Amino acid sequence: MTTFLVPDYDEGIAFFREALDFALHEDTDLGGGKRWVVMGGVNGGRLLLARATDDEQRAAIGRQTGGRVGWFLASDDFAADHRRMTAWGVEFTEEPRHEPYGTVAVFKDPWGNPWDLIEHRKAA
Repeated sequence: MTTFLVPDYDEGIAFFREALDFALHEDTDLGGGKRWVVMGGVNGGRLLLARATDDEQRAAIGRQTGGRVGWFLASDDFAADHRRMTAWGVEFTEEPRHEPYGTVAVFKDPWGNPWDLIEHRKAA
C-alpha cells in the first residue's frame, strides 16, 4: 500500500471508485477530520488516500512523482476501461498505443498526476 495525497477524501473516493473502478476497502473515522481510507484495484495494489493538511502537502498534490508516470493501472480489457474512463471525464494525454509489451496510454487523475493504463500482451 502507498499513500496518495488528495485535497478531499470524498472527492478521492469518487474518482477512484467511479473512474478507475477501484473498491473502497476501508473508510474509518480517526477523529479530528482524519480518516483511514483504503482504495484498491481489481488487479491488486492499494492506495491509502491522505487528505493534505498543510501547505507543503497541498503543493505536492498533482506532482507526487515530479511529473513522471508514478502509477500503472493494469487492465484486462483496455478498450472497455478506456471508454469508461473517457466517459467519466478522465483526461488521456495521448492516444492508445500498441507496444511490444501491450497496449498503453497515459492519463491524468483530476489533480494532475500522470498514470499509465496498460493491458499487457498475453504470452503466446
